[in-house]
Amino acid sequence: MRGSAPLIFIVSGPGGVGKGTIVRALVQRDPRLWLSRSWTTREQRPGEADDAYVFTDRDQFERRIQTGGFLEWTNFLDNYYGTPMPEPVDGSDTVLEIEVDGARQVKALHPDATLIFVLPPSRDEQRRRLIGRGDPEQKVDQRVRKADEEEPIGRSIADHVVVNDDLERTVDEMLEIISAARGARAAHRAVQGT
Repeated sequence: MRGSAPLIFIVSGPGGVGKGTIVRALVQRDPRLWLSRSWTTREQRPGEADDAYVFTDRDQFERRIQTGGFLEWTNFLDNYYGTPMPEPVDGSDTVLEIEVDGARQVKALHPDATLIFVLPPSRDEQRRRLIGRGDPEQKVDQRVRKADEEEPIGRSIADHVVVNDDLERTVDEMLEIISAARGARAAHRAVQGT
């Protein structure tokens, strides 16, 4: 009874807001969500899960760009990040965990995608989280400066803005957003008679 393309949910926001943690919780709690694993050329952080990204080198990433293998890609702080063309499991909706530039690209291609822009409670908390995950001081400074640039853009293109000040509350709020989008699709189908 699927009959149409899966919904696309974009989770975006500056580094250190907890996107990865949030997305893992969303996928664990909602079996109808499928996470598209992003590629990156950056080094894997100490303690970072092997499946946090597809870690690759610049040559392989650039070959995939040339063959049109990415839905979106960007060069962010001297590393490539990209979302491969999604191939979700049948009956699933797609979740993309991507940077602001990538979110903008996906919204241009799929204006019906739901963009949830996640913010930290404060820049100090963002800095603390970045340090806590093992980012070097120079990268922390770069990411905080980049967040100042990204926030107005993210807010302007977002369908929803969520402040991640409490993980459980944030995940609950995002699951409600996802449920509402599915409800709207179901209502639209009912009106269309499909």
